[in-house]
Amino acid sequence: MARVPASLKGMRALYVVALLVGDLIMLRLAFVLAYHLRVISDTRPDQPTDPPSTYDNLALLCVLVIVVVFAVRRLYIPRRGFGRVDLLYQVAAAVGIGWLGALSVTFFVYRALEPPRLMLVYWALLSIALVWLTRLVLDALWRDAHRRGRDLERVLIVGDGEQAQLVEAKIRDAPELGYRIVGFIGNGAPGQLVQPVLGGLKDVPRIVREQGIGEVIIAWAGISHPDLVDLIAGCTQQRVDIKIFPDIFELMAREVETSELTGLPLMRVRDVTLRGWMRFLKRALDVAVSWTMLVALSWWFLLMALLVKLTSPRAPVLYVQERVGLDGKPFYMLKFRSMRPDAEAESGPVWAVPNDPRRTRLGQIFRQFSLDEVPQLINVLVGEMSLVGPRPERPEFVAQFANLVPRYRERHMEKAGMTGWAQVNGLRGQTSIVERTEYDLFYVETWSLAFDVKILLKTLSTVIRDRNAY
Repeated sequence: MARVPASLKGMRALYVVALLVGDLIMLRLAFVLAYHLRVISDTRPDQPTDPPSTYDNLALLCVLVIVVVFAVRRLYIPRRGFGRVDLLYQVAAAVGIGWLGALSVTFFVYRALEPPRLMLVYWALLSIALVWLTRLVLDALWRDAHRRGRDLERVLIVGDGEQAQLVEAKIRDAPELGYRIVGFIGNGAPGQLVQPVLGGLKDVPRIVREQGIGEVIIAWAGISHPDLVDLIAGCTQQRVDIKIFPDIFELMAREVETSELTGLPLMRVRDVTLRGWMRFLKRALDVAVSWTMLVALSWWFLLMALLVKLTSPRAPVLYVQERVGLDGKPFYMLKFRSMRPDAEAESGPVWAVPNDPRRTRLGQIFRQFSLDEVPQLINVLVGEMSLVGPRPERPEFVAQFANLVPRYRERHMEKAGMTGWAQVNGLRGQTSIVERTEYDLFYVETWSLAFDVKILLKTLSTVIRDRNAY
């Protein structure tokens, strides 16, 4: 078994204790706040109110049940690279299960006590918010420790090709994850690897044992299934974490379920019927959000339109540009004008570049915070776009990329979006079109309504700190 340094064990144990103590405090605080909120919102002032101590035993029981659910759902196991939105989902699901469990236990243990239902609802919502915010603070402290070189996990990457280089680049650009790449496993293929190739597949168990590896990332596109099974079996004996960088079939396999044809076993890769009614919900979300934002922010749109007109009096306020959407069909996308009217008179269709001289002074601000994209809510409302999906490209670029990037046109299997999985991961502007396409295909193959909500939440923070918005 790979040995973990005592200092790492100590830091991780301290982090877990901090999580547990934080949860206990926040869950109890949520109960107290829920009680007072219920008292404040009570519309019957003449109705006698139970003192807070009445619910002390109930609060203790509920908190313990929630903590047990957290432990069962592995929320006290430190995980690197866990997103904030994913954490919110996990906390909300665990609190929901614990809330139902606590109510069930209460029914049998405290049958004579009938806590106000509104107080219990407040408690559940406050528990989710307070626990999530506390864990965000602890996670930020843990990430800062990683940046300073503490609690580093030794990582071995299986592969030395393009996929392995991509994983290496991502780890190198994210020191807050706390990974330290020890080396690679492969055939010694020429490339731009920073760390050395330590051996072949058969050497992995020995290298894991000798180098004290804590995590193995498999990023070898051509690895055979027998070799993969042997590799995982060897690593499992060493008790290390194993992660696999998936190919497109493995992404599709996330939706695989068993079926049959008059007794003949089959594997259904995608349930079209299921995706059909889920698309109805996606469209309902698009209409509800776009309509609400257009109405609520109408005054803001008028202000931005006025600013555009004042700074570019001879040019139209809206810039209408042909883009390629669902099933490769063209549509006209709307944007607030951010560049001069003659921006492409000499160059023809080109991508924007950092410090682009074609931008107007107002356009610099618009593009930095993606304010020029706001009119696309109209495209969403009429059904030409979705809130979330692969970003639409111009026909000239689509024809060019389709000849260079394998399976590029398959990104058009989903409706184009105002934001997308590639964009919230920093892939916009002059970034790799190959990598961007991989993210788009991942979204197309694994789409779900929960995934859309996650991307929308991540977009809020991405807009503020996106360095590729120009």
